[in-house]
Amino acid sequence: MAELDDFATTVATAIDPAVDVCESHRDLPRHVPYDGVGRRVERIEFHPAHDVAARAAWAAGLLDTDTTLAGDLRLAGLFFLLTHVGEGGVACPIVCTIGLRRALERRADPALAERHVPGLRALDSTRATRGAQFLTEVHGGSDVGANLVRATPDAESGAWRVSGEKWFCSVADADLFAVTARPEGAPAGTRGLGCFLVPRTLDGLTPNGFAIRRLKDKLGTRALASAEIDFTNALAYPIGAVDDGFSIAVEELLNTSRWLNAVGAAGIMGRAWLVASTYASRRRAFGRVIADFDGVAEQLALLRAHADAAIASTLALTALVGRLDEGIATDDEVAAHRFLVNALKVATSLDATSCVHDAIEVLGGNGTIEDFSVLPRLYRDAVVFESWEGTHHVLCAQIQRDAAKGLVTAGLERWLTGEIDRAPEGARDLAETLREALAPSLKLLQPGHVESLGGSDVRRAVTRVTRLVQAATMLRVADANNAAAVAGVRLFVARHLSDESKADWEGLVDAVVTTTA
Repeated sequence: MAELDDFATTVATAIDPAVDVCESHRDLPRHVPYDGVGRRVERIEFHPAHDVAARAAWAAGLLDTDTTLAGDLRLAGLFFLLTHVGEGGVACPIVCTIGLRRALERRADPALAERHVPGLRALDSTRATRGAQFLTEVHGGSDVGANLVRATPDAESGAWRVSGEKWFCSVADADLFAVTARPEGAPAGTRGLGCFLVPRTLDGLTPNGFAIRRLKDKLGTRALASAEIDFTNALAYPIGAVDDGFSIAVEELLNTSRWLNAVGAAGIMGRAWLVASTYASRRRAFGRVIADFDGVAEQLALLRAHADAAIASTLALTALVGRLDEGIATDDEVAAHRFLVNALKVATSLDATSCVHDAIEVLGGNGTIEDFSVLPRLYRDAVVFESWEGTHHVLCAQIQRDAAKGLVTAGLERWLTGEIDRAPEGARDLAETLREALAPSLKLLQPGHVESLGGSDVRRAVTRVTRLVQAATMLRVADANNAAAVAGVRLFVARHLSDESKADWEGLVDAVVTTTA
């Protein structure tokens, strides 16, 4: 806890002000294709405040956490605090670097891992190696199986050469790129993809067969350099077996990003709650503080409940990641992870956008003013969080495929039953409500039925089950003697899982807001 307290102070006093400078000055990343004497360098330049934020974030140790249960929980706690500032130009590089490090440590040739992992774990941002993952191509988007970037063996080096265009390349300033490409003669679709490590340079200066076409002008995450990049015979090294490329990209890169994206969305919601509740408790209108108005109070209570649901469920997912990392996960935990790593990314990113929007409404016009509140930046970033590492429809389609193969529902039901069984004694009625909702909620995702569902029906079913998971994990960690915590679960259940008309909204809202304000 002391480490988290210290880093929270760093986020508030160093990282957040630095990110604010970059945003308020509109001094965003700049592409420098050539140096002063005309040599191609493909460099990205940032405002000096960006380096201040990066130094503080790297020094906190997020890149050097062990892939154990304790290490993964430590990482999630630190990352949750970091994302209270939004993306800020440092969160995505950290996530991509962690994903690349995990891929090298777990799947790559040991010599390749030994060469690069120490730099990826370094704590000095000025010396550390940064990672990136470039999968998306213009014609396919989330359809990675449509990738056309090609890889050819390089007889001279014993490595490979990668050529083609990648359309959405975040962390364009990275030192190492993880790139999906199709080897010559490989089959179409995801089965034919390899996953390759492409160094930025081979001599410390000259770009390794790539050119940045342009930087993206994005709605949010603007301090993060995202680009369109063309590769021409870039020297590349396979990460693991070439024909395992897609599984490596999903299991090590995308799943890491989806997990931490959900944690980051929880961080955004946590900041939105802090801003809105603090403002509402002090802002006076019509003779009283605005938190006393019923409509504002309900918004605050629901904002708090959804933030708490995001925190509880993403920490439960983190525990599953940790048990998988240690090799001690049960079959039921594997199934729960398979579902949650996709479903929580959908739910938390959507909730983050909604919660920040509600927080802006609490502040009124002040909530839209860039130099008054962090909320405009959080809102833009939250919208981008929704699309990172797969759109909602793509992730729900993945869950549908997994469920059709029998990889989800039975194990998830047993895992979720265990979560409900661990509810505090003082909230057994709530546990019973969740238990009664379990079978009907999972019914639509059963093999033999889920295959026939249209995309909208799948999304509704996934949302329902995800809300059940969030309520169960909230309840499991709730202190039965903490009225606000239990009221927050009751409010969340009434909003998403039961008949809203039967809920004591006024009493629940009062219990959540009054106790936690």
